[in-house]
Amino acid sequence: MRTGEATFGARLHRSMAEHGPLCVGIDPHPGLLAAWDLPDSLQGLERFAMTCVEAFSGAVAAVKPQSAFFERFGSAGVAVLERTLAGLREADTLSVLDVKRGDIGSTMSAYASAYLADDSPLRADAVTLSPYLGYGSLRPALDLARDTGRGIFVLALTSNPEGASVQHARRGDESVAGAVVAGATADNEGAAPLGSVGLVVGATIGSAVQELRLDLAGVNGPLLAPGIGAQGAGAADLLRVFGAALPAVLASSSREVLGAGPSASSLREAARRTAAGMAEVTAAGR
Repeated sequence: MRTGEATFGARLHRSMAEHGPLCVGIDPHPGLLAAWDLPDSLQGLERFAMTCVEAFSGAVAAVKPQSAFFERFGSAGVAVLERTLAGLREADTLSVLDVKRGDIGSTMSAYASAYLADDSPLRADAVTLSPYLGYGSLRPALDLARDTGRGIFVLALTSNPEGASVQHARRGDESVAGAVVAGATADNEGAAPLGSVGLVVGATIGSAVQELRLDLAGVNGPLLAPGIGAQGAGAADLLRVFGAALPAVLASSSREVLGAGPSASSLREAARRTAAGMAEVTAAGR
């Protein structure tokens, strides 16, 4: 088991303090490739991804490649994803690989090895997972992340309109989202300064946290908050959704920052400007 500065939570805490609480996505979907005047091809994908690595390395708390936009080009696209993750590692910049995997038993163990094992070419500093086969089904990944000093972000309250039908559902007095929050809280118990099991909580979910009576401040782990900027969430939304948990929020922005491309310097400046704004919101919420 990793302890202290070797854990993902400790490294992320330090990176957020240094660069501001922002995670920038690398989302090379066709619309953004076109906006950058790049072809929707393997060559366009690689140019886009490597420009992002150059722009964001050492400039933000974390970078979140979206695996699907690489996978759509087959094995060659996955190879670009491997190079993207390697470039971030070489730059000592934390990566959160957005894959949202979820399964049981040996299959979950295989997913864990693919993204969290020390010898995997697809290894990232953290990975997103879906708990909707039960939080306990994630145990192989949670255990491997703990042993290798990596992190997990578990989907808890997502901003898509379909999510509420599952996440808000109740069994007795506890909601599905509440069970996920409880699982992460237990796995982070005693961690300092921040646990390594985070949650994904959309910045555009309104009053859901209050309605479901969730204690996000007690999770003691990072809260990845997509929806900043182009998806409509601003400072007031962050304050309303997260309240006392705001210091643990790692705001996620993709389209707003990526829209500043294709210049690496323009991307870096947009990321730093957004990170500074998020830092001001976090400070105001304390």
